[in-house]
Amino acid sequence: MKNFLNFKRFSNGKSKLKMIFILTFLLFLYVSVCAFSYAKTTSTEISNSVLRLHVLANSNSKEDQNLKYLVRDKLLEYMNTLCSTATSKKEAINIANAHISDFKRLALQTITENGYSYDVGVEIGNFEFPTKTYGDIALPAGYYDALRVTIGEAKGQNWWCVMFPPLCFIDVSSGVVPAESKEILKENMTEEDFALISENGSNNKISFKFKLLEFFGANGFMTAKN
Repeated sequence: MKNFLNFKRFSNGKSKLKMIFILTFLLFLYVSVCAFSYAKTTSTEISNSVLRLHVLANSNSKEDQNLKYLVRDKLLEYMNTLCSTATSKKEAINIANAHISDFKRLALQTITENGYSYDVGVEIGNFEFPTKTYGDIALPAGYYDALRVTIGEAKGQNWWCVMFPPLCFIDVSSGVVPAESKEILKENMTEEDFALISENGSNNKISFKFKLLEFFGANGFMTAKN
C-alpha cells in the first residue's frame, strides 16, 4: 500500500512537471508569434512611409569614396527639388520613376566632370537596409523601397539615407533633421510608429520595441517585401 501511494505521488509529480513544461512552451510560442507579428507589421508600416537612397561606390579608395559623395549630393539636390511639394511616398516614387534617366544623366555628368569614366546603374526597387540613425530619427533594419545607384563596379562602401521625406543631411557633422521632414514623416505613419523611430532611446518601452525590430531584422525574420 505504501509503495502504491509513493508511486501515485511520483506519477502526480511527473504529470505536474509535464503540464508546466507544456504550458511554458505554449506561452513561449504565443509570445514569439506575437513578437514576430508585431515586428513584421510595424516594419511594413514604417517602410511604407519612406523612400530611401542607396549609393554604392566603385571601390573603397579615397578617390572613389569622395566621388560617391559628390554623386550623392547632386542626386539629393535634384530629388529635393523634384519632391518639394510631394506629401506621400507613393507620390515621391512616381516622380522618381518619371526621372530615372535624369538621375543617371546627372550621376554620369558628375563622374565625368571629376575625371572618371565609370558607368552608372540607377533603379528603383525593394532592398535590404541595416538599422540606421539620422539625427534623432532611427529606422530599423528591413526591406525598403529605394533609389539604388551603383557606380562602376559597385564594390565600395555604401551610403544609405532617406530621400522622402528628406532626412539626408549633407553636413553629417550637424546631425540635424529638418523639422518639416519630421512633420511629413509623422503625417505618413501612426503615432506609435513615429514615436518608435524618433524616441527609441528616451523611453524603456519604446526602446524595447525598437530592439525587437532590430532583433527580428538581424535574424532574417523581416524579409517580407512591400
